[in-house]
Amino acid sequence: MSIIAPAARTLASFDNAYAVAVQLREATGVDQFVVRTGNPVQPFRVSRRRPQAPETMLAQVA
Repeated sequence: MSIIAPAARTLASFDNAYAVAVQLREATGVDQFVVRTGNPVQPFRVSRRRPQAPETMLAQVA
C-alpha cells in the first residue's frame, strides 16, 4: 500500500488530467485521451493514442 501526499493526489486527479488534455488539444490540434492506468501513484494519464489493455479510456478531447 502506498501513501500519497495530498498535493500529489490533486496533481494525479482525473480533473487535472482532463485539464491537461484540453490544453494539449488546444496547443497541438491533436485529439487527446484521458486514460485510467490502474497505477495508484499515477491513476490517470493523457495520451494522443487510444489506450491499450489493461488501460481504460475515460474521456476523449477532440
